[in-house]
Amino acid sequence: MNRSVPPLPVLLYEDIVRRALAEDLGRAGDITSDAIIPDAFIASGDLVARENGRVAGLDAALLAFRLLDPAVEIDVRCADGHDAASGDVLARIRGRGRMLLAAERTALNLLGQLSGVATVTRDVVRLLDGLATQVAATRKTTPGLRILEKHAVRLGGGGSHRYGLDDAVLIKDNHRELAGGLRAAVDRVRASAGHMVVVEVEVDTLEQLDEALTLRVDVVLLDNMPVSTLREAVRRTNKRVVLEASGGITPANVRAIAETGVDVVSL
Repeated sequence: MNRSVPPLPVLLYEDIVRRALAEDLGRAGDITSDAIIPDAFIASGDLVARENGRVAGLDAALLAFRLLDPAVEIDVRCADGHDAASGDVLARIRGRGRMLLAAERTALNLLGQLSGVATVTRDVVRLLDGLATQVAATRKTTPGLRILEKHAVRLGGGGSHRYGLDDAVLIKDNHRELAGGLRAAVDRVRASAGHMVVVEVEVDTLEQLDEALTLRVDVVLLDNMPVSTLREAVRRTNKRVVLEASGGITPANVRAIAETGVDVVSL
């Protein structure tokens, strides 16, 4: 389990849950439940794990119920960051029946998606047991869910590459081409970005790595390199900068890539 990650402030994801509920409720609300269930009818239900995995997104899922029924009673049995077995009750909920059914799908969508992210992350992290290499998530997240998916990665034991375009510099091949070369791109970034901004450059070859090591960069991303090339890149760098391997990394090859000595694998 990973209980060391503090919960996200509700402010960071409340709008996501509100928009998801509004998308489902549409223009007239849950016309099925409204027609069948009396407004004052009180019901209860359990959120139950169907498979073994790492729980993530429960806080967001439960917020869906609270937004529709502020008086709902919730008993959390297996919180975010814990591992659940198939059949485990994650939370017990009691409140207005109409509202429970209206929030159910939004809650389950969030809980299923985010627990899936956390579980896969946990499994990849376990594949690197005994190694110093860190697992990081890229920006290839579901639009609108990034803050929650990145948090799910942390609950799975991983970290983050970048949260967005604004928290670190990553000079990719397109930037290099448009700037007229890697040195020109780095010089422009250093003249523009503040001293607190981390500068990372992406390289495709060992020759580009050699050039990057002569520049003022903090991290080098080794893009889609075979294991033998990654091993040579680690040797040439000799801990002068942080090395991040990315591109084509899967659970099947992540251990071999990490064993080259790179500091981070991002996927």
